[in-house]
Amino acid sequence: MGTGSTFLGQAGRILNSGQTRSLLLTGNIYDHFFRPPGGDDTHGGYVPLVDLLRHHWRVSGKILLVYEINGPIRCTARDLETIRQGWLEWRTGLDADQRAIEAMSTDGRSSHPDPEAESFDRHFRRAIGNPTVAFELLRQLCVCSREVLAEDLLILVEGADLAVPVGEIASLSNADRRKIAILKDWFSDPEFMDSGDAVVLLAESRSQLQPRVARLPQVVEVEIPSPDLEERQRFIQWFEQLHPGRLELWGTREDLAVMAAGLSLQALRQLLLAAAHRDGTLERGEVITKVEAFIRSQLGDEIVELKKPEHRLEDVVGNARLKRFLDRELIPRFRDGGAGALTGAAVAGPIGGGKTFVFEAVAGELDMVVLVLKNLRSQWFGQTDVIFERLRRVLEALSRVVIFLDEADTQLGGVDASTHATERRLTGKIQSMMSDPRLRGRVFWLLMTARIHLLSPDLRRPGRAGDLIIPVLDPEGDDRRAFLHWALQPVLPGPVAKGDLREIETATAEYSAASFAALRSLLIARAGGEPLPLAEIREILDDLLVPAIAETRRYQTLQALRNCTRRSLLPDPSISEETRQGWAIEIDRLEDRGIR
Repeated sequence: MGTGSTFLGQAGRILNSGQTRSLLLTGNIYDHFFRPPGGDDTHGGYVPLVDLLRHHWRVSGKILLVYEINGPIRCTARDLETIRQGWLEWRTGLDADQRAIEAMSTDGRSSHPDPEAESFDRHFRRAIGNPTVAFELLRQLCVCSREVLAEDLLILVEGADLAVPVGEIASLSNADRRKIAILKDWFSDPEFMDSGDAVVLLAESRSQLQPRVARLPQVVEVEIPSPDLEERQRFIQWFEQLHPGRLELWGTREDLAVMAAGLSLQALRQLLLAAAHRDGTLERGEVITKVEAFIRSQLGDEIVELKKPEHRLEDVVGNARLKRFLDRELIPRFRDGGAGALTGAAVAGPIGGGKTFVFEAVAGELDMVVLVLKNLRSQWFGQTDVIFERLRRVLEALSRVVIFLDEADTQLGGVDASTHATERRLTGKIQSMMSDPRLRGRVFWLLMTARIHLLSPDLRRPGRAGDLIIPVLDPEGDDRRAFLHWALQPVLPGPVAKGDLREIETATAEYSAASFAALRSLLIARAGGEPLPLAEIREILDDLLVPAIAETRRYQTLQALRNCTRRSLLPDPSISEETRQGWAIEIDRLEDRGIR
């Protein structure tokens, strides 16, 4: 069963059962949907949502009206005349025959225009581009329908979020307030709720609709999901039937459907049309590029960044114990799509420790796209909720993806009463999505932070990122020597004596992974492609000063150690409880000095 059949069936059941007379369709409302074959259309076709609804819902006993804010109220000419005659009977108390008799002059013709008929026509004209008039007219038509029409009205309102947009009520115009009042009165009218009439609002997100309307309990939401694998396969097959022999693929049709996960059918159509037009092979890289561009267009470049890491664990310097753990446990659990799949992990450690580089290498090993969430909040009223809902739809459509949430402690607040309502909702929704069984094995969350203690306890619990909190610490022992060799190797003139090496090791004793990377870059730039004398290397090291952030980094290291969920990832797996208590005491001492 395709996406279209699923939401149509759900919406139909809700309306037919009388659960509500005011329905809200949200989600993938701007896409195209499959309309079954009929008439001259032997393959069926893909049409906009309103056309699909008109095709399925134009049934006996229903009059279908469609309203959009920049156009008229639309219906068939026959239905318009039926409504017109019903309106005149409702307003005058006389049916068509009675009105004709009363209006006829002695010569058999009407002596003057019917004022009620003129009023009806005038209201329809005034509704064009005027949602206030349109909503009031449609509300009155529902009253008219209950009293005199044999058919029920089914009203589709396109762009409902544009007609009654979000905003603080005090800042809205009188016209906007009146629209809200009309919809509230209309949807809350007991007679309307018990009638056979119905209103279907179309909006991308419930959060984009005025809350005083969207939060009415009688407004029931049905979400239209992004196209699933089955829907994409059917679309590709339909396209090939429509353009026989013109579409060449690098692989199978199923390969394309899998790679196109995340695309709307509109975007997929654009991709296929471009390939068919040039009579060339559609390559895998083109599909990936299209998916990335589409996701950016949905979420915005300031919200999301897509990466396809090319480096692997073998490119990560040092971190020997961590790499063994990642290779033997984390990566297999990420690959597992069953009950053993890992939801995600939190990655802690001091700034400059190389957290991002290490876990991009994990994504490289998995051959997965990395979706970096940069800023989920918006300055605009209600827009944060919209961004999240778009993100959720994208993730539900993708086949497999790694989510990087850098500086997660600042991106995600808490859920207690002291936290802003928007942050509480955002954090709560992220937590819910991390626990969603539908995403398990397909979406892997990596929460990166140097301040793991500031991450909400609800995120750190088992079942979310708390399943695995991984410390990425400054290199020690053999790991530190590996970093030092990596930094010096491009410029060394030859083997280094043990004494000289110990001297350099002493000079770099406080270096982090980022410090070693900066040193390597500086040495390569200074060398200019030639070996550097050891004396010049020592001179460079003598000139370098470590930033005065040692206490802050120590504090972050201690927090990473305290929150680590695996003994095997600690520098000393046999650590005693007394030592752990000592970390807590040292943390308290640093906090007393204002270190956070």
